[in-house]
Amino acid sequence: MTERIMNLFRLDGKTAVVTGGSRGIGEMIAEGYVDAGASVIITARKVEALEATAARLNDRAANGVTVTAIPGDLASPEGITAFANAVKAKVDAVDILVNNAGAAWGAPFGEYPVDGWDKVMNINVRGIYYLTEALADHLRGAGTPEDPARVINVGSVDGLRACETEHYAYSTSKAAVHHLTRQLAKRLLPENVLVNAIAPGPFESNMMAYALRDDEARKLVESEVPQGRIGNPDDMAGLAIFLASKASTYITGTVIPVGGGLATVE
Repeated sequence: MTERIMNLFRLDGKTAVVTGGSRGIGEMIAEGYVDAGASVIITARKVEALEATAARLNDRAANGVTVTAIPGDLASPEGITAFANAVKAKVDAVDILVNNAGAAWGAPFGEYPVDGWDKVMNINVRGIYYLTEALADHLRGAGTPEDPARVINVGSVDGLRACETEHYAYSTSKAAVHHLTRQLAKRLLPENVLVNAIAPGPFESNMMAYALRDDEARKLVESEVPQGRIGNPDDMAGLAIFLASKASTYITGTVIPVGGGLATVE
């Protein structure tokens, strides 16, 4: 591989913050960033799992790359402020912010609880906006016209389509994430911050565990994906690295599905 191509996709010297980084899609992204040369701060509510992931990623890190675990609960304004302050105390600038932390809640139409709706919307939408706002100065400080800072929001293919699963707040929240991405992209572009979204299909994650609980259930999910399989860590890391690297410095306000054709070729 030529030096030019390596430079397009390497993240050496960058600092990334990945929320929901202890498992699932967040862990896949954090691992990809570590391998690409970025130091990463990960957060999640469960301290033991968070620290275990940080230890595993530190074991594979090289060339001065570090992974830092900062526990946090992004469901409340107070939790967002506390986490943002902890990040600012740790680093002077944030090159990449991945807003991945999220929640889901399923219930039949006519029985959907208000507290479930509020929990999902608060974490999935409000949390993204206010954490981005809280870290905006650190993002502005990292970005330049030639190499802007990045915000990458994790939406969902379920925010691009009407699906049969009765998780009304989840799909609605992810559609909101996609539009919030466009709003933030327009607002932050003059300040050298690019904002894009990833819309995942099915990947191995705690949120998908109920649907991948056994071989029969997994085959059913795979049969609904046009490409015929579940996403793997390289599928997610590849796109996340692209959106964080010099290869994407002319892209902002986009929502990119990574779901094996779900919501795109169905």
